[in-house]
Amino acid sequence: MLAAIRSMLFLLIFYGGSTPIIILSFIVAVFSESGTHFMAKVWSGYHYFCARFILGIRVEVKGEIRNEPLLYVFKHESMFETIDLLRLFDKPVVIAKKELLVIPLWGWIAKRHGLLGIDRNGGGAAMRQIIKQAKGAVADGRPIVIFAEGSRARHGERPELQTGFAGIYKLMGLPLVPVALNSGIVSPRDTFIQKSGVITYAVQDEIEPGLEREDIRHRVHTAINVLND
Repeated sequence: MLAAIRSMLFLLIFYGGSTPIIILSFIVAVFSESGTHFMAKVWSGYHYFCARFILGIRVEVKGEIRNEPLLYVFKHESMFETIDLLRLFDKPVVIAKKELLVIPLWGWIAKRHGLLGIDRNGGGAAMRQIIKQAKGAVADGRPIVIFAEGSRARHGERPELQTGFAGIYKLMGLPLVPVALNSGIVSPRDTFIQKSGVITYAVQDEIEPGLEREDIRHRVHTAINVLND
């Protein structure tokens, strides 16, 4: 019952407070790209503040998250990490489903920040466009982030990686850093009720570019699931 009350309070305060932040972010984004990045950190920081002091959720990072041109592949168990990564990184470029870009106001701001919407049914042309945009971001020294499972998994589940992930790895030619996490324990996908506890990000060893598709798929799949054991 206490967790449900806390979760309702979190929804009211976080989403209520997000509305003026997003409106201000839109105004800032019209005039300044760097301002858009700053406001993204403000929003993510506000999210973590609410999670920390309303829900009792803390974050622990094991390993180093580097703001360099690297391809980061995250385990995906909750909405929590999709917002929190804006706080963990400096100007990350996130590759996600294109449907997110049609969210009123937020979608435009996200695109301005650097979110790359991929059409999963768009074939090679869609992939080439994403790679072109991603390489432009890498030239600016920005990290690339992808949730290779495609959608949230329950904690303990090990869904296969999306087929496009290996293509992005191959065409980008970047070192890859897998990140395991266990957010599904405190913030499960099937309910709005969130529990207090610690979310761990376990940054795994960097993987060199140039591996074959099956090799990279196996290594990343194993690495992002180490906290599911």
